[in-house]
Amino acid sequence: MIRNSAFSLRTLTLSSVTWYASVPVGWALILLAVHHVATVGSVEQPAAFLMTAGLLVILELLPLVAGRGHDPQGVVMSTAFLCGMLFLWGVWPAILSVGIASLAADLRARKEWWKVLFNPAQYAMSVGAAYLVIWAVHGPISLDHSLPRLQADALLWVPLAWVVYYVVNTVVVCCVLTYVAPLGVMLRDDLAHVALMTFSVMAISPIIVVVAIHSWFMLPLLLIPLLLLYYTASMSLEREHAAGHDDLTGLPNRKTLRFELDNALATYERDGTPFGLMLIDMNDFKRVNDTLGHQVGDRLLVEFATRLSERVRPGDFVARLGGDEFAVIVHSTDEAGGRAVGERVCLSVSHSIDVGALSLEAEASVGIAMCPAHGTDGGTLLRRADVAMYTAKENRTRLEVYSPARDTNSADALALLGELRQALADDELELHYQPKVATAEGTPIGVEALVRWRHPVRGFVPPDEFIPLAEGSGIMPLLTERVISLALAQIACWRDAGMTVQVAVNIAPTDLTGSELPCVVARGLRQHDLPPGMLQLEITERIVTHDVEAAKRNLAELRDLGVSISLDDFGTGYSSLLRLSSLPVDEIKIDRGFISAMSQGERAVGIVRALVDLAQALGMRSIAEGVETADELRMLESLGCDGVQGWHIARPMPADDVTAWLRERSCAVPQLRAG
Repeated sequence: MIRNSAFSLRTLTLSSVTWYASVPVGWALILLAVHHVATVGSVEQPAAFLMTAGLLVILELLPLVAGRGHDPQGVVMSTAFLCGMLFLWGVWPAILSVGIASLAADLRARKEWWKVLFNPAQYAMSVGAAYLVIWAVHGPISLDHSLPRLQADALLWVPLAWVVYYVVNTVVVCCVLTYVAPLGVMLRDDLAHVALMTFSVMAISPIIVVVAIHSWFMLPLLLIPLLLLYYTASMSLEREHAAGHDDLTGLPNRKTLRFELDNALATYERDGTPFGLMLIDMNDFKRVNDTLGHQVGDRLLVEFATRLSERVRPGDFVARLGGDEFAVIVHSTDEAGGRAVGERVCLSVSHSIDVGALSLEAEASVGIAMCPAHGTDGGTLLRRADVAMYTAKENRTRLEVYSPARDTNSADALALLGELRQALADDELELHYQPKVATAEGTPIGVEALVRWRHPVRGFVPPDEFIPLAEGSGIMPLLTERVISLALAQIACWRDAGMTVQVAVNIAPTDLTGSELPCVVARGLRQHDLPPGMLQLEITERIVTHDVEAAKRNLAELRDLGVSISLDDFGTGYSSLLRLSSLPVDEIKIDRGFISAMSQGERAVGIVRALVDLAQALGMRSIAEGVETADELRMLESLGCDGVQGWHIARPMPADDVTAWLRERSCAVPQLRAG
C-alpha cells in the first residue's frame, strides 16, 4: 500500500531514525574502506581484483525491479560480483567498490539526494555485517591476504554471509521506506518478490571466486548466465506487470486495486489511518464510442487517465477498473480531503480534451466511500462508492459522498424503507411550510410545503435520509400523493378561514415518468373544490435525465389543469437551455448557492442578474432561495427579482405557526401563475 506522504527528516519516524542511524555509520565504513585500500601494501591477484570491481560497477547500472518493487534499485546482478569480492578480498574493497558503484548508479538515475547518501551507506552496513560472519567462521580475509581457494567450510560461511547480507539490507531499506508503506507490508513484499531473485544471483558468487582464482580472464563469460537470468526474470516480471495493469492506459487494474485496498484496510486496522475510495465514471462515453469509433474512444480514455493521474495527490493510487470506470484510493484523509481530491478530478476533466483533430467535452461522475465511516472491508467500500457514483450520475451533481439514505440495499435503508411504508399507512407524515414574499412589498406570495417525519422510535428523520430512499424505490409516488393530499387539505383549511394561499409541493423526476400524477392532482382538487392555481408543483432540472417526453406531456397536462409549475434550484443542472425552455414552466427559483455568493463580488452578482433577466425574458417569475441577510434582500430587490424565500424571511413552520405568520401579513390575495 502506498501512503500519501513524502520522506521527511524533520520528524522522528522509523523512516527518519533509520536514515540518521545508517548514513553516518555507512559512510564511516566507506571512508575506512578508502583508507585501507589506499594504504594497503600489495594486492594479491590484482588483475582478478580489477576485473571483478569493473564488472560489479557495470552490473550495478543494470537494476531489475522485481514485482511490486517499491524502489527503482530492486535486484541488481552486481550482487554476485559483490559477494565474490567480499569472499576473495574481504570487507574493505567490497565496501569501496559497491559504494562507488551505488553512487554512480544513483547519480545516473538522478535519485533524490537523500537516497544518493543512503544507498551506499546501507550497502556498506550490509557488507560489513556479512563479513562479520565470514570472520567468525572462516577467519580474516583482506586485499593482501586474499582467499586462496574455497574449502569445505565454505558450505557453512558462504550461505550464512548471503543470509546476513540479505536480512540487513532488506530490513534497513524497508525501515527507511516505511514512509511509503507499513514495515510489515514492505517486508512481505520483498520476501515475495525479491528474495528468490536475490539468492539466485548470489548463488553465482562461488563460481566467480573459483574463476577469479584460477582463470580471471574468463570472468566476463559469467555475464552470460547473469544476463540470461536478468532477461528471464524481466520477461516474468513483464507478464506479472501485465496481469496487474491495464494494457491501454498503463494504470493498475482491478486485481491490483484490490491488493492495494486490502493493504490500506490492514493499515487502518493497525494504526487507525482513514482513507477514501473514489470511483469515477465518464459521462456519455458510450456515445463517443458509438459515434466516433473505438479508436477515438481509446484515445479519449488514455488522455482521461493521464489527467486523472496528474490531479490526484502524490502517493494516491489510481487504477482503471475497465471500460470508462476508474478508481482512486485517497490515502490518509477524511471526508473533506477526499471530497477536495474529487473536486479537483471533476475540474480537471470537465474541460475539452483534444483527440487528434477533435475536441471532445468530457465530464465525469465521482462517488466516494470513506473508511471507516462507510465500511471496513473492500467489498463494502467498492459497493458503496459505486452507489455514490451512480447517485452523482443520476442527479448530474458530478460528485457524491456515500449516503446510507440513497443505498436501498443496506440493511438500515431497507428497514427505514419498510418503516416509511408503515408511516404512510399510519399517517405519521406532516408538512411544515416556508413562506415566500414579494421582494419589493414584502407581502406573502405563497408557501413551500416541506415534508417532515417524526418517527416513534428514531425521532425526527431528516428528509434527505428518507426522500432519496423513496426515490430509489417504488414508494415515491405514494409519498408524493400523500404530500399533495396534505397540502391540498391545508389550502382548503386556509380557504375556509378566509385566507387564499398558494402552496408549492416538490415532486421527483420519477413522478413525471408515469401517468398518475395529473390524475392524483385533478382528483385532489375536485375533492377539496379548490382553484388549480392554488397548487404549485416544483420540479428540478434532473427531469432531463429521465423520460423527457413523458415529463413534458405530464407537465403540459398539469398546466392545462391550471396548476402552476416552478423550476427549483435553477442554474445548478447540466441540461441545455434549449431543452429547459421547452418545458411549461411559470417560475424559476434561483439556487441558494448563487445568492450566498453575491457577497463575493460583482461577478457573482452579475450571474444572479443574468438569471433574473433570463426569467423576465421568458415571461417567468423569479424567486431567490436561501436569502439569509438584509443585504442579500436589498441586492435582490435592486436586481428586479420578483420574490424571495429563506431564513431571513421565515424558517419552515408547522401549519398553526405559519397561519399566524400569514394572518399578521393579511394574506388574502390569490397568486396565479405569471405569463
